[in-house]
Amino acid sequence: MRTLFIKAGILILFFLNWGTMFSQCENVTVESLTNPGIYDVATLTEADGLRDGPAYFGATVYYPTNATPPYASIAIIPGFTASPDSVEAWGPFYASHGIVTIIVGTNSIFDFPEARAEALLDALETLREENTRNDSPLLGAIDEDKFAVSGHSMGGGGAQRAAVLDNSIKGVIALTPWLPTPELDHSSPVVIFSAQNDAVAPPELHANIHYDSTPNSTNKLLFEIENGNHSVANTPQGGNSSVGQIALSWFNLYVNQNDCYCSLLTEDLLDAPAAASNVESSFECEILETQENSSQTLLYPNPTRGIVNISLQQDALYQVYSVTGQLLRSGELKDSFKQIDLSSFSGSMFYVRINDQTFKIAKTR
Repeated sequence: MRTLFIKAGILILFFLNWGTMFSQCENVTVESLTNPGIYDVATLTEADGLRDGPAYFGATVYYPTNATPPYASIAIIPGFTASPDSVEAWGPFYASHGIVTIIVGTNSIFDFPEARAEALLDALETLREENTRNDSPLLGAIDEDKFAVSGHSMGGGGAQRAAVLDNSIKGVIALTPWLPTPELDHSSPVVIFSAQNDAVAPPELHANIHYDSTPNSTNKLLFEIENGNHSVANTPQGGNSSVGQIALSWFNLYVNQNDCYCSLLTEDLLDAPAAASNVESSFECEILETQENSSQTLLYPNPTRGIVNISLQQDALYQVYSVTGQLLRSGELKDSFKQIDLSSFSGSMFYVRINDQTFKIAKTR
């Protein structure tokens, strides 16, 4: 009878809420990172009333027409001597996944990274003004707290420098970046795509140094594409589409603050990727809240594909329950590195009880 009451208590406390959390993540899969995404895309230029920013030359905004605002945004700039056409494919890709994207040119095709950083920051200012322009289809639709920057080659170096100049930037996506003697003391989560056979910005002279120069306290990822050349990350299709999948997941994790993309990155996209010749990472995902009251016990990643790590000082007993209150597994958490393995269970929501605390854990397929 006591066991029955425990099961009933678990169900009463969590049954009304578990579906929301699991449904939030069940559609976050590698297959969902399609190109194009599910939304229709339209464009805006200066001919449509878009601001003409003084730090760049020419801009196109790509935006979703049937997604739900407010939207996160990203500004993108090309590399040395290149036109916006060279990175144009990123515009409809991001927009079709619900992300407003502005791609700008440079005042001079010979602009160096610092000028490109200023151009990116000016592009973000254009989005802020678009958010308040009465005739804009994006009036009030842009989340000004969710801006990211990106660029190719010197544009990628400029994107990283933009994060140094503006600490409000929530994410950086550097595409085979060129930036000698980098000063990259910033806290914006950054993913750096490099190319194994890049003769213009060899990884050992640029991307690898950029990664090492970024503070260890900053969430960072280096993804080197096997046999890739300098332009391999100019489109989301680079590296057999791994570039687009990782970039979109990184953006959604850190800019859109969707923690469902944590396990997608760590357990799928970055787990021995076939397209990579080198992967280095130093990042932590925010842990989904498992209960309303704060606690010293944390379970992560959540959702998970299998292994759940537990940050807990002392040894403890645990039980895993199904959503119907059935006890599925029990055991003891010992030593300094504590884990529970849910790999043998199908995708669902589970309740993990540790001592006197119960946690909701979503397991994806």
